[in-house]
Amino acid sequence: MNRQQRKLRKKRLELLHERRRERISRRAPRYTGLISLTPAGYGFVKVDPEEGRKNIEEIFIPPQYVNGALDGDRVEISELPERRDYRDNDRGPAGRVEKILEPGRQKVVGELLAGKRVRPLNRKMPENIFVKGSVKGASRGDWVEIKLNRSGNIEDGYNSNGELSGSVIRAIGKAGEISADLDAICAEFNLKSPYTEEEDKAALDLVPREIPRIDCRKLFTVTIDPVDAKDFDDAISLAPGEKPNEIEIGVHIADVAAYIVPRSAQDKGAEKRCFTAYLPGRTLPMLPKSLTAKISLREKCDSPAHSVFLTVDRDSGRILRTRRAHTLIRVNARLNYDEVQEFFLTGRKPESWTKTFAGKIKDFIAISSKMRENRRKEEDFINLEMPEIRVLCDEKTNTITGLAVKKQAEADFLVEECMLAANSAVGLEMVEKSIPGLFRVHPEPEPDKMEEFRGNMAQLFHISTGDLTVRKNCNAFIDSLPDDPKKQVILSMLLRSMPRASYSENNAIHFGLGKSHYVHFTSPIRRYTDLAVHQQLWNFDLNKRLRNKTYFSRLAITCSEAEKNNDDAFFAANDRLKLRYLEQQLEKSGENFFEAIVSRVSPQGISVEITGLGLYGFIPAEYLHGSYGKRGGRLISRRRDARAGSDREYTPGDFIYVKLDHIDMARGEAEFRPA
Repeated sequence: MNRQQRKLRKKRLELLHERRRERISRRAPRYTGLISLTPAGYGFVKVDPEEGRKNIEEIFIPPQYVNGALDGDRVEISELPERRDYRDNDRGPAGRVEKILEPGRQKVVGELLAGKRVRPLNRKMPENIFVKGSVKGASRGDWVEIKLNRSGNIEDGYNSNGELSGSVIRAIGKAGEISADLDAICAEFNLKSPYTEEEDKAALDLVPREIPRIDCRKLFTVTIDPVDAKDFDDAISLAPGEKPNEIEIGVHIADVAAYIVPRSAQDKGAEKRCFTAYLPGRTLPMLPKSLTAKISLREKCDSPAHSVFLTVDRDSGRILRTRRAHTLIRVNARLNYDEVQEFFLTGRKPESWTKTFAGKIKDFIAISSKMRENRRKEEDFINLEMPEIRVLCDEKTNTITGLAVKKQAEADFLVEECMLAANSAVGLEMVEKSIPGLFRVHPEPEPDKMEEFRGNMAQLFHISTGDLTVRKNCNAFIDSLPDDPKKQVILSMLLRSMPRASYSENNAIHFGLGKSHYVHFTSPIRRYTDLAVHQQLWNFDLNKRLRNKTYFSRLAITCSEAEKNNDDAFFAANDRLKLRYLEQQLEKSGENFFEAIVSRVSPQGISVEITGLGLYGFIPAEYLHGSYGKRGGRLISRRRDARAGSDREYTPGDFIYVKLDHIDMARGEAEFRPA
């Protein structure tokens, strides 16, 4: 058989295989849903509820069957037959994209490269996008926003080389400059622009609406916030209870609903944003800055508040009863977490604190500790605390000033206990009085996800987890973990195995907190979810018309999606600025040597977390000279370890020294090599 005959034979076989696939596809069950892609190229389709079978909620899409769909597209898929080359038992049923019903996104932000290619900032997008037409004055190395040339057809939007194509809308700025990087992230995640001067000025003219209020200005009241806090929407007060064994804690929240009337210009602006977006080096407030400053509970000023009073048993920390009221308060002092924590640990107080003042703070600390102990006994909340490393970036100069480790301490718990109790009290009232609202819910873990996690723990760490769909078992498992590098890897895996908390118009369990009725009430300056609850209660208290459940159903979806988008934007900015920080440190010291922990293992290589930076990087398999054992969950190096005299194994939780090899700023990725 000559070369031409072989080519013809190969072509006929390919045609036969394609026809066979089409016949199978026509007979296979079909579903529609949104596709979510991963940076690795594979994806999952969340099947529309009305079309899915009882045992199928999500279908795995192997990379070779994505067929040009992009993250967020609504697609029609066919279920693939069980075949070992693409079927993954850990991921359930597999499918193939047959049709793009509705493109999910039309705009993308990326760095302009040579040859009129754009490398998208979003790692879920194809690695390069071809630019058609003018680049609108952009130069190589600039961030650009492009419009994708695609419709619902799978073939649309791709050039003859199979590359996704688009047209430049505008140049954003030079990649590598922090201000331009933040501009690019804001554009990619469609974060709303800051309020204009006219909008800010109009908001400054607002005056509070009238409502009957209780005068609480004589109560001992303080705010406790981070040192660099920009808004102050909550304060706490302390007073004796009606009985000797009782104490009354007041949780006072800025009465934003007094200023923001439903369907007003300010209300529409806040609802459009849903949340204040916090990026390192940039804050995009939900409300105009002038209004935020005006509403904030400022020291030595009379402020309208919406308050929840908690009567607590001094000995047990149990909440005996609650009541809600509109109040007028006066904050005695603005405190920060650092000074309260220092006082808790050492007993040393700032010079401005009198002995009586310090005694009040000591009472606050004591009663909140008992409340936390009691809540753990009664509600068995999941104590999943993980430190978070954030980049510190000056908003005025756009310079990175360092890193900060965010970890909860006793001062945080003091405020947290009061806020959790107030949110619960309001949630219970809304349920008991049948007031439509927006509830914060966290579903129970899915049994199959927990079973997968249990299998990973047994296989990788030889740990028995028990039934983690029960909170008590979750806490017992977490408490049993040793304090070594593996702990953070295990906790991260556990967190990824659990569903994300969201908003709903229906009251439901909050699994993580162990609460059966819970709303967000305590941050109306920065969360529209809280403001909507405030507005609803305002109308309820004045016997005015309430927003109905249909409104809150729509709002729940909008706010849940906006919350996730804001979180993704923060992580994208935080990770990229960490890479900038890493570059700065290398330039200063010249030392390219880091401690890392293996976080994941795949056929392509291993993901590592650089300790001290909270930064994830990747070591390609070719740098390890390894072969991957799927069942063992380990990457086994064929290069013999001179000291150990055996092959090297890489397992999640292992400690490893690495050196930086390459940074891709556009994608926000760093590659390392073993050191």
